[in-house]
Amino acid sequence: MAKYRSGSELDCELAYLPPELRWREWMRRIEAVLFASASPVPHEDLARVVGQGAAVDLLIEDLSADLDGRAFEVAKVAGGWMMRTRSAYAPAIRAAADVGEQLLDLNEFDVAVLAAIAYHQPITREGLKDIFGKEISRDLIGRLHARSLIATGPRSPQRGAPYTFVTTEQFLAAFGLDSLRDLLDTEQLEDAGLSVENTEAG
Repeated sequence: MAKYRSGSELDCELAYLPPELRWREWMRRIEAVLFASASPVPHEDLARVVGQGAAVDLLIEDLSADLDGRAFEVAKVAGGWMMRTRSAYAPAIRAAADVGEQLLDLNEFDVAVLAAIAYHQPITREGLKDIFGKEISRDLIGRLHARSLIATGPRSPQRGAPYTFVTTEQFLAAFGLDSLRDLLDTEQLEDAGLSVENTEAG
């Protein structure tokens, strides 16, 4: 059990423990923080629960190895880390658990619009209309916004200064991306037959 400094301040250095036990305690602290968090935890937040000489990246590597063969894993998403169930167990979760509120419930066209926003952000509704050849409904934009997958971006410098749309950290987390740099490039999209520019409106 960890000791604490004066008051309720967390003893991060754990100097009273031998090195191996100190390392294991730091790993368990990181595991506890990730387990308790509903969103990705950035490096600087994890660094607050371990000693000055502790390498957060190495601790996470060891924690990941420790979880090998378990139903959940540590994933780097949206510039931080989070615990998530391995994708192989998604059917079991859907069959047994009440996770309806957590499912994205997006159809193919919703995903195509979301991808267009991700690749062209900040983008206006008019910009989306140019890509899809039809008006994108406020209802669809509202659904994506309600799921915190998109947010309002800066006003466009066009006449009337329309609002633009951008993706969010929740978008990165939902699709398992660390950053927008992890999106497929346009060549890879075309190879997969998924070019955003040529997506048919549904």
